[in-house]
Amino acid sequence: MEAYHGMKKNTPPLLPVPSQSRTSKKKHDQLQYVLSPPGLSIDPTMVSQGIKRKRDHESSDMNIEPPLTTDMIMENARQILKRVAKNSDQINIGSRKKATIGIFGKSGEGKSSLLSAVLGKKNLLPSGCFGACTAVVTQVEANLNDSNYKAEIELFSQEEWENELKDLFINIKDDSEDRNEDLFEIAKEKIKALYGVDANKKTLEELKNNKKFAEIKTFLSISKKIISNSNLSEFTNDVASYIQHSELRPGDWYWPLVKSVTIMIPDCRELLEHIVLLDLPGTGDCNKIRDDLWKSKLRECSSVWIVSDIKRATTDRDPWGILKHCIEELGPGGKCKKINFICTKTDDINTEAYIRCANLKIDTISEDKGKTCILHRNDQAKTIVKEKFEDSEIKKIFITDNQFQVFTVSSNAFFDHSLNLESSETEIPKLQDDLRNLNKSINRELTRDYVNKVKGTLLLIQSGQLDPDKKMIEMKVNTLTKFEENLRKSLIELDKYFDNISNVLEQHLSNGVDESVQLCVASTKAMIAPNKDGRGFHKILGALCKNYGCYWSKNRDVVRDLNKTLAKYLHKHIDEDFYQIFPVTGKTGKSVQEQIDKFSIIQSDSAYPSCDILDNIQNFIKIEETKLKEALNRDIVDMKMDIYSSIKITILNQMASCYQQAAAVTGIGSMKMRQELLISTVDKIKQDMFNEAKVEVLKKLNNLKLDIKSALETGLQEAIERSKSKTSNNKRKDVSREIEQLERLLDQLYD
Repeated sequence: MEAYHGMKKNTPPLLPVPSQSRTSKKKHDQLQYVLSPPGLSIDPTMVSQGIKRKRDHESSDMNIEPPLTTDMIMENARQILKRVAKNSDQINIGSRKKATIGIFGKSGEGKSSLLSAVLGKKNLLPSGCFGACTAVVTQVEANLNDSNYKAEIELFSQEEWENELKDLFINIKDDSEDRNEDLFEIAKEKIKALYGVDANKKTLEELKNNKKFAEIKTFLSISKKIISNSNLSEFTNDVASYIQHSELRPGDWYWPLVKSVTIMIPDCRELLEHIVLLDLPGTGDCNKIRDDLWKSKLRECSSVWIVSDIKRATTDRDPWGILKHCIEELGPGGKCKKINFICTKTDDINTEAYIRCANLKIDTISEDKGKTCILHRNDQAKTIVKEKFEDSEIKKIFITDNQFQVFTVSSNAFFDHSLNLESSETEIPKLQDDLRNLNKSINRELTRDYVNKVKGTLLLIQSGQLDPDKKMIEMKVNTLTKFEENLRKSLIELDKYFDNISNVLEQHLSNGVDESVQLCVASTKAMIAPNKDGRGFHKILGALCKNYGCYWSKNRDVVRDLNKTLAKYLHKHIDEDFYQIFPVTGKTGKSVQEQIDKFSIIQSDSAYPSCDILDNIQNFIKIEETKLKEALNRDIVDMKMDIYSSIKITILNQMASCYQQAAAVTGIGSMKMRQELLISTVDKIKQDMFNEAKVEVLKKLNNLKLDIKSALETGLQEAIERSKSKTSNNKRKDVSREIEQLERLLDQLYD
């Protein structure tokens, strides 16, 4: 991966993604270049043949060398550190959680073909694996260890499956007129997929005598199944039964037993080294374990791709409905910074019908009517989708225009050039660039962090290089004492900031408690006791109680979440300030991230005496500050998710025993009994429940403050103590040139 300096524009598309392998000669040549890049001098002992240090005046006469890759920059920094410092392996390269891109889309929308095209390999994923199976969370990432295709399949425990099987048979044996068809169809699909064509007509006891039942019991004892194969076609066939649903061959599919699947693809380092592509199935499930996993994964998404067939993209309400119900997980309760709406199958068009429908003028159409119509429809779709986004609730959590983009893609035309679309017109290369640039950005950040760690170590070494006189020692002590004083003052200012936002949120939460207490009973009645025809609703209510207050329809187009309904007034009152305090992107002037960015124990460069030793110490402190603040700003995203979701979680916990009691109610009149139990419980505990939710938010905000203060105080106090330490005479060495080399490496990363 190259640093941005000198990077070519218009990077060609991946057709396919090239292998990472190198010949031995290329490895040797690259090692020579890594150890002796342009403008950098490395110790002669670093390679078998001596490499002379390059003189500065010679550099202008040399040919321009290609830019260093991040791998080369990292290796140079590692070798510099190894040459000048003992225990150099104590500085870790560092790691961070991978960026997650969530992918929405129903079965048949073209997700499998899209992912295969973006990753540069036709038929990479089995057709229908993304979104077709009922609710398996599937993620795709790079295999960085070997050249095999690999799948890690997480299974239900035997106890979890036995409990679900009982529930499936309750639904499948329900032959009443008002049975819930979604739950009935899901149950029938799972039973037939696992146990065979007529298994849904048997009793649970009869099924237990089936040979397949014993096989499944043994199979679930492994908890996780691993599939690995160097042959793509064989791998696809091996993994299909765990992630793909089909009406064919009933009894040969295992997806109902699967919680989640991780597929690892070789030769994708350029695109997916630091990225996970995560399928968020457009199909619901009555299983709470899968539903909780779905929501937790959604909160991890830093970006979302909505995939929809272009023929339905402008009219289909499902993607927007799902996003609307997930706005809490994506916005204030999540980390989503960007949405890509991807219209697929753009090559699938009836040219003559489109010309009539769009009322295109014949004289404006080129000889290639098909291509003209495709591109015209693409433009129209982009305009309509963007207009729908501007009018949606989701718009309020995204500030800038580039946070929502529309792509019109053709996976078929990307591979099949006979369809007469240029590669760029399929827009697959744009999505590849999107992944590539994100991946490079994360790689640059990790490389920069490591180089700065090395630079900080060398600055400390250099600060002890000279024999300081008595006056210099006094200046050093005074400067470090001033840093300690500044640290105390800065922590007090941070306290004041958090006290202020806590007071603001407390006032809004109090107003939210009052409104919640006033309206919660009416809101509960509206959700669980609708005035319209209630045929079939008792099954929905039963599923809601069983799933601790939440019901998703099979296609996730109908959502009933009592906990979210009860939490909405508290959220309404804090949302505006919460967006200001924890913005998804950008600056608000009030955010925690901005407050941390301002935090410094070096108040101004001119406030301290200037000399080499003190300059090195001050630069070391700056590096440590930056490292701490960047780590905290990443952690804050997870912490704020915890704060925001605590309202709903507190309500769920307060209502949990009621949901269990209501789910246990059966027989004639059970729906009315459940409704009365839920309504009376809400009315009884409302004051305590909402007050506790308020207290929990403020408690978690205070914990955030304490965590941030502790991290800053501990980290910077440690940096100050390290600056106080003296270097003995026999360890003194001049590393000023190595520091300059590291600065040149950083320049390439920032360029």
